[in-house]
Amino acid sequence: MSASDRVQALREAIERHNIEYHARNAPLIDDAEYDRLFAELQALEAEHPELLSVDSPTQRVGAAPLPEFARVLHETPLLSLKNAFTDEEVAAFHRGLSEKLAGEVEYSVELKLDGLAVSLSYENGIFVRGATRGDGTTGEDVTANLRTLRDIPLRLRGGGWPAHFEVRGEVLIWRRDFESMNARQRERGEKEFVNPRNAAAGALRQLDPRVTATRPLRFFAYGIGAVKGAGLPGTHSELLGRLAGWGFPVAAQTRRVSGLAGLLAYYAEIGRQRSALPYDIDGVVYKLDELAAYERFGFTAHHPRFALAHKFAAEEAVTELLDISIQVGRTGALTPVARLKPVFVGGVTVINATLHNEDEIRRKDVRIGDTVVVRRAGDVIPEVVRVLPEKRPVDARRFDMPQNCPVCGSIVVRSEDEKGEKGEKGVAAAVARCSGGLYCPAQRKQALLHFASRRAMDIEGLGDKLVEQLVDNAIVRTPADLYQLGVAALAGLERLAEKSAGNLLAAIEKSKQTTLARFIYALGMRNVGEATARELARHFGSLERLLTADEAQLQQVADVGPTVAQCVRQFCSEPHNQMVIEQLRAAGVSWSESEAAMPGAGAVAGKVFVLTGALPSLTRDVAGQLIMTAGGKVTASVSKKTDFVVAGAEAGSKLEKALRLGVSVIDEGELLALLQASPPAAPEST
Repeated sequence: MSASDRVQALREAIERHNIEYHARNAPLIDDAEYDRLFAELQALEAEHPELLSVDSPTQRVGAAPLPEFARVLHETPLLSLKNAFTDEEVAAFHRGLSEKLAGEVEYSVELKLDGLAVSLSYENGIFVRGATRGDGTTGEDVTANLRTLRDIPLRLRGGGWPAHFEVRGEVLIWRRDFESMNARQRERGEKEFVNPRNAAAGALRQLDPRVTATRPLRFFAYGIGAVKGAGLPGTHSELLGRLAGWGFPVAAQTRRVSGLAGLLAYYAEIGRQRSALPYDIDGVVYKLDELAAYERFGFTAHHPRFALAHKFAAEEAVTELLDISIQVGRTGALTPVARLKPVFVGGVTVINATLHNEDEIRRKDVRIGDTVVVRRAGDVIPEVVRVLPEKRPVDARRFDMPQNCPVCGSIVVRSEDEKGEKGEKGVAAAVARCSGGLYCPAQRKQALLHFASRRAMDIEGLGDKLVEQLVDNAIVRTPADLYQLGVAALAGLERLAEKSAGNLLAAIEKSKQTTLARFIYALGMRNVGEATARELARHFGSLERLLTADEAQLQQVADVGPTVAQCVRQFCSEPHNQMVIEQLRAAGVSWSESEAAMPGAGAVAGKVFVLTGALPSLTRDVAGQLIMTAGGKVTASVSKKTDFVVAGAEAGSKLEKALRLGVSVIDEGELLALLQASPPAAPEST
């Protein structure tokens, strides 16, 4: 046998054993035999370097540490799923699909894995790139790290795969591996990992792939993204079978069921099996099985309409409430926080839980010293659900909200007109707020952390400890001060070596190039989240237009009502805020004005589209995604509210109705021209 043939045989054998061991937990050979095969392959590749290729198992580890992660634009958005928590919500989802489909609705059902979503790109069967979900539109290039996972095929098995396609899946750590990791951490006297999901996310974002290779990461495939080339099967369940045949691990509990009864029976079955699974899940996922029907239902900016995540009920535990403290938020809102005797619930050890507001404390009659029930579900902040009055000690103490801010001493004002966070019963309570504004160090710190957060200005390295030092030492008072920092100002700070200081300054410099939507969100206007910031950017098109808009003009923006309009107007009218914005712009913070649709630019934003017929180069699914990420809406039926019907070959009744109603009919080329006039905004992700 030639060296080339032997190398190929060894690669195929090693990858087969990787799949059997890591993906199917059914090793065919012992570790010693595996190591012998691997060593033989390494020796042959060293002897014949011309035979070395990127898809060789020997190339999974060994890349040099990365200076930073590059950004990756997903070819199709990596959207989140809409959540359901009750049978009634599932029934409503099923009803919405069954009303538009003939016969019994068939679903592909699977586990909702509690890991980190990633996208893998393959060219002619070779793994070429891997990225995290990021914000759904843009992720981080973690190719080198993903190559260390032995159950991700570097070269696909069999044949029949598309020339280019994206595989979507989840990276996670099994419970037994997580326990072993923490045992090693304890032996070394190092901090333990909080839970498997956080440990997996941290491992995948290591700048040194050799560190990632030491972590027991695993992968499950659950779908695909963009596809170019060969056709795909007609159903999602068949697609999962095809992925498994190509070498991807697919959860064994995936199956096909019929109707609402099938969905709820699967949910109950997996609920019974949950504790026996080797990894964490937080629910199940329902997907319409017929792939061709996806186009009929389309997507919102956040999630597909043909899929649903049915979450398990929150986990609860009983513990002791040791004290109640006050947390001052970045807008000055005072939130009571329960300090608890540590208790393990929902996959993590909980020591703090929200009490929502003073009204909730009174309604639940929570007192310091009580035994309480704590609830946590997924990434939701733990909360105190109820008190166990029969266990109340005689010295339990009543809690009263402070009259002065515990951080700066300013007077606390309580506004009955302004309703804040809702408690367990869904009733919003009046907000208690520190009147200190930016004078209050707590608000200053939170404002800076929000400004630097990943979804805002994305200043890597500017975390809690560093912000605390910058504020406490009076080095930074406003976000604009960040752009005046130098090595000398950072030199005396704890835990900040010269290299770390240089990396931070580089991250601050990099953040100057941003988007208008991110900048608006970073300013921290009350009641303005990511989605609202995107709508404001898209509607006004420039910061100057936003700053001078009155409340009536603001309420013309989608999803902006009187309360949000008032908050935006108050913020933009404040001279101090205007000064900080001017300082930020003077420091070089900028964005491309073309990233937001200008008002009156009759392109895609706010327009309603219907897709019909076969388009020359785009699938209707892809066309719909492009429209929605550019701010448009896609509906299944033509009406007087429809702005455009995009017609392809063999367009039928929808085209006829559009002509009858006088709706504008355009082709793929005209759609692409409109999209170029309205660059897309990133879809929201959870």
